[in-house]
Amino acid sequence: MTSASPPRFDRSHTDDLAGYLTASPTPYHAVAEAARRLEKAGFTQLRETDAWDATAGGRYVLRGGALIAWYVPEGSAPETPFHIVGAHTDSPNLRVKPVPDTGSHGWRQIAVEVYGGPLLNSWLDRDLGLAGRLTLRPGATDAGAGAGTDAGAGAGTDADPGAGGGRGPGGGEVRLVNVDRPLLRVPQLAIHLDRGVVSEGLKLDKQRHATPIWGLGPVREGDLVDFLAAEAGVAPDDIIGWDLMAHSVEPPAYLGRDRELLAGPRMDNLLSVHAGVAALTAAAAAGTPPTTIPVLAAFDHEETGSQSDTGAEGPLLGTVLRRTVAARGGSYDDTARALAGSVCLSSDTGHAVHPNYPERHEPGHHPMPNAGPILKVNVNQRYATDGTGRGILATACERAGVPWQTFVSNNAMPCGTTIGPITAARHGITTVDIGVAILSMHSARELCGAEDPHLLAAALAAFLTE
Repeated sequence: MTSASPPRFDRSHTDDLAGYLTASPTPYHAVAEAARRLEKAGFTQLRETDAWDATAGGRYVLRGGALIAWYVPEGSAPETPFHIVGAHTDSPNLRVKPVPDTGSHGWRQIAVEVYGGPLLNSWLDRDLGLAGRLTLRPGATDAGAGAGTDAGAGAGTDADPGAGGGRGPGGGEVRLVNVDRPLLRVPQLAIHLDRGVVSEGLKLDKQRHATPIWGLGPVREGDLVDFLAAEAGVAPDDIIGWDLMAHSVEPPAYLGRDRELLAGPRMDNLLSVHAGVAALTAAAAAGTPPTTIPVLAAFDHEETGSQSDTGAEGPLLGTVLRRTVAARGGSYDDTARALAGSVCLSSDTGHAVHPNYPERHEPGHHPMPNAGPILKVNVNQRYATDGTGRGILATACERAGVPWQTFVSNNAMPCGTTIGPITAARHGITTVDIGVAILSMHSARELCGAEDPHLLAAALAAFLTE
């Protein structure tokens, strides 16, 4: 038997990614954890309802499951262009319906709605937790600490909602909750009752076959709210709204003989958010010269089209960028000049060549794990990359000393899209689509090369410090 050889890379970044994935079962937790890391690096939060000043340094804004963070070097002129890393915080999953308590034939179940385009089969027979945010009525008070509460990220403060415990537009508190233990399960039908599943394939109806079980007995209205109130340490009557979703409780893990792969949830696209936070804090620590302003834009709702106030098609990024120019005394002309000189690297996961389905890939473009970031190209503008963008990524990777590769979809297969084309069209910013090659995209548990997260972060840091 041959002993496993040690990995060739610095595992600390990938270890940290695993911790970030575990701490971020929802977009709201993802931005709260990102905000915590930014605060530790010296960034401070700005509220959208406050006036902004021209002070140099690191700042960030939270809105729901979205985060915009930036670092203004000393001496930056109003027309200084932005270097932006774009990503998204949401992943396909199962989300709790407004009337959640359901069940039949002696089973208690939770009614869920399918969010985005998950591989539903990957959610079957998997231990699931439940996490998200609770909206409390104004004046609500704690009813005692719950065993599973996750309300420590600013609970009870006037911080913006999204960091866990902010005040919503209606004045009520928004509190994070994370039941990170086996609670739900979507059971698959036994093969004895579905003899054709092997020969004909698994066929799932989103309405009838995706409802998880969580107990036995009669259905009782208010059951889930009572349970979550106890977890969050609040009175059930004080919960007046929620945004909740299921998540796999199996932690990320290294995989393979040489542990050169990483398996885990929500890599699409928290892998890029994590790399963006690491790159932005590195740029701030490096004392970026005042020739560009590094920015991280992490949006919600990419998996459903980005059309929301926290999505890439919404006004959040443009508003923040314009306000940062105005805070430094800039005019409309200064803003236009800044945007015209700006560049965005839209970072999202892409497809590694699948060894069992190589015919589904473009023959001349087979991205591999641990071979560096991928440049994503589609001439029909499903990706925003052009020849100029190729040069931008190549330059950043050369500066960082990391390899890179190219992804193009098979002409006979429809191509997915990202926030890249939306960002380019909405803001008139030169945009390049990049990412990390993975397998099992949109599964409850995805797979990447264990070295690639570090390589991506290094390339992004080089881009942000140009």
